[in-house]
Amino acid sequence: MEPYIKPLEIRWSDLDPNFHLRHSVYYDYGAYIRISFLESHGMTTAFMAKHHFGPIIFREECVFKKEIRLGDTISIDMQLLKARPDQSRWTFQHRIFKNNQEVAAILTLDGAWMDTQLRKLTVPPELVKDLLEHMPRADNFEWINTVST
Repeated sequence: MEPYIKPLEIRWSDLDPNFHLRHSVYYDYGAYIRISFLESHGMTTAFMAKHHFGPIIFREECVFKKEIRLGDTISIDMQLLKARPDQSRWTFQHRIFKNNQEVAAILTLDGAWMDTQLRKLTVPPELVKDLLEHMPRADNFEWINTVST
């Protein structure tokens, strides 16, 4: 699968009193790219509701490398960093690039799929498994081989 990268627009409301991007906006950008990626590959909210599952996040962190200011040109990507073979657990990584493709931040999150009726972790439907098996992978991608939940 081709790399998944989207341009982003910095809004005045995204800035803090120091006139650079507020820390929480990085997390909002990560959520935006994940939902865009999933929806563009058929995993809409309607699909998830019909199949009674959805993503949950266990951990999310951002490493800030370069300051982003109003007027910078930025984009964000989405890569699979880790996954279980059944795609039930995963780690996504987003890199936020500024101007000349300089990495300004790296956002990493660990998550899983939850059955929304049983309220328990689950293995996703085949469409999801196929999507994650073919999504862009980080250079240091690794399989998660643990079986605990």
